[in-house]
Amino acid sequence: MNHRPKIVIIGAGFGGLFAARKLKNQPVDVLLIDKRNFHTFTPLIYQVATCALDPSDVAHPVRSIFRKQQHITFLMGEVTNIDYDARTIEVDNEGERRHESYDYLIVATGNTPTYFGNDDFRPFSFELNTLDDAVRLRNHLLKLFERAAWTADLEKRKPLTTIVVVGGGSTGLETAGAIYELYNHVLQREFPRAKLRTRVILIEMLPHLIASYPENLREAARKQLESLGVEVRLNTKVVDVATDHVVLGDDTIIPTHTLVWAAGVQASTLAKMLHVDLTKAGRIPIHPTTEVKGRQNIFAIGDIAYLEDQNGNAYPMLIPVAQQQGELAAENILRRIRGEAPADFEYDDRGTMVTIGRYRAVAWIYNRVPLTGLIAWFAWLGLHIVTLIGFRNRLNVLLNWAWDYLLYDRSVRIILEREKPRQQTLQSQDE
Repeated sequence: MNHRPKIVIIGAGFGGLFAARKLKNQPVDVLLIDKRNFHTFTPLIYQVATCALDPSDVAHPVRSIFRKQQHITFLMGEVTNIDYDARTIEVDNEGERRHESYDYLIVATGNTPTYFGNDDFRPFSFELNTLDDAVRLRNHLLKLFERAAWTADLEKRKPLTTIVVVGGGSTGLETAGAIYELYNHVLQREFPRAKLRTRVILIEMLPHLIASYPENLREAARKQLESLGVEVRLNTKVVDVATDHVVLGDDTIIPTHTLVWAAGVQASTLAKMLHVDLTKAGRIPIHPTTEVKGRQNIFAIGDIAYLEDQNGNAYPMLIPVAQQQGELAAENILRRIRGEAPADFEYDDRGTMVTIGRYRAVAWIYNRVPLTGLIAWFAWLGLHIVTLIGFRNRLNVLLNWAWDYLLYDRSVRIILEREKPRQQTLQSQDE
């Protein structure tokens, strides 16, 4: 009986998912591992945080994606160790551990937020890296608005109705614009007597926003954001954070209970398990074939991987890069099994786009065609509808966006927080 090569993929993000899809109907066994049982459409996480979409609209169960593929299985758990000599990995699920062997390994665990050495900011910050982060921020924003409606003292209202977003990249711009629209165009109408107005401030330490875009689109993005009502502060650094205020580099103190951190990311900490010399942002150096340098039969793709283009620039941490590298890693494994030479990575860059608010967006199509305003906004809507996984998700998102478009409303405004476990609740009552 011939041995079927076993390929283990760690991470069910865009890179891991596209690698697994490439291996459909191939003579291999595939094990896909992730600590969550669903794939998240991360570009729309901020819309969950700002009540535009339900969490289920941007998530799709991994098992249902591959239910018809008998040779692709899914395991929910967190990888805690990689033994690259023995070709085994250790997987943990709530204290239960098991070991899985592999012939080929694909590492695709993405990124995690970085505070650039200011880790003391983390306890006071809200991140937008996972679906849990989005729900946590949504609950927080809604609760603050309810508290502000209770508070007659205008000075006490200020930190409740002031939102600070740090980071002038796509996530920062999209989040700042969406929060402003949520507070000042949706929730405000439901609290007419309170007469609440929200202040949203975007802080960026560079002299411009969205650094990867050309100058004209950077400026267009800034103007659109400010026309919406968001305050933009460039060349500004956060130097201190507390529960009720943020201190800037020019000694300005902003009273706020909400700091959204969107200033940057670094590679997932799983990269350290391979014991190779990591590059900037903790990324794993790979060959153009996506195989990890110094580790045979191990491939790394997406945000966790570091590869330079012909000009010596690192490929960016973008979803299309992860998708294309995922497909290439799977293809090169199949080539190696067939005894063929591997192919090198060639990035098909179709451009980038960012939405800033209703009718506001910028797009850099194929890095040649600039779009701004309404046209860019419709292009952004179309792209995200097409690339969502699952027909139900596409339909729900389309209906939610149509509802928002027609009525300027956000349908998902329910505060849901975990209750204490029953045993813990009874114990506190006894005390």
